[in-house]
Amino acid sequence: MKVHHLNCGSMTPPAMPSMVCHVLLVETDGGLVLVDSGFGLDDIAEPARRIGPTRHLIKPVLDAGETAARQVEGLGFARDDVRHIVLTHFDVDHIGGLSDFPHARVHITAAEAAGAIHSPSWREKIRYRSAQWAHGPDIVEHAPDGERWRGFAAARELTDVAPGIVMLALPGHTRGHAAIAVDAGVGTGDRWLMHAGDAFFHRATLGGGPGAGSMPATLKVFESVIAWHLPTVRDNHARLAELHQRGEPDLTIVCAHDATQLEAARAAV
Repeated sequence: MKVHHLNCGSMTPPAMPSMVCHVLLVETDGGLVLVDSGFGLDDIAEPARRIGPTRHLIKPVLDAGETAARQVEGLGFARDDVRHIVLTHFDVDHIGGLSDFPHARVHITAAEAAGAIHSPSWREKIRYRSAQWAHGPDIVEHAPDGERWRGFAAARELTDVAPGIVMLALPGHTRGHAAIAVDAGVGTGDRWLMHAGDAFFHRATLGGGPGAGSMPATLKVFESVIAWHLPTVRDNHARLAELHQRGEPDLTIVCAHDATQLEAARAAV
């Protein structure tokens, strides 16, 4: 599987580092797969309705050229070539592009569907924007359980999407947040990419090392304030850092919003 690393939404939140929406575009034998979708063309047309007050906090640039739709077309594909979109979670900066691919099947955890669509709490009603799925996408709910993947107990290979795409339950940031692992070694299992979504926000969370730097205090506060369950977020940090520090040569871990990680991933392709 060939993997393209896209930025589908630059953000310039005040008093925090500039952020990206790191989206994976995966070429598979059965068509294209997106991991997350960033902001979309409809968000640019109607930011107040679709993004809501959050836009004043995260300050999205909303550039049509950054949307997954335009980047897919720029690579010579048609939008209908995107057959599946696998989501880490349902926050506005991860699902805004769904309506640009109305025929794609959308894959989320059952817990995230419960929190965003079926039985949201008052906090979740404020957090999510139903306008972003008002076009009626074909949503497929998954319950990662039983299987193990590199120490994570709740995992499920999405064989209906493509062999070598694994959904890992990683709640904390949201009720049903997931990480998505992709076998970028074309079925050999010798080069894996783990998209951890918003399970962490900055490369320093994974531990020290060249270029790791330190996480800005304002970003730490932001991560804490928006967490669904902060103790679980911190536990995820520890597990991801331990996995990263094992130095497994066939595994790269990225999050959704670290611009430096995005550039490193692009350089490594």
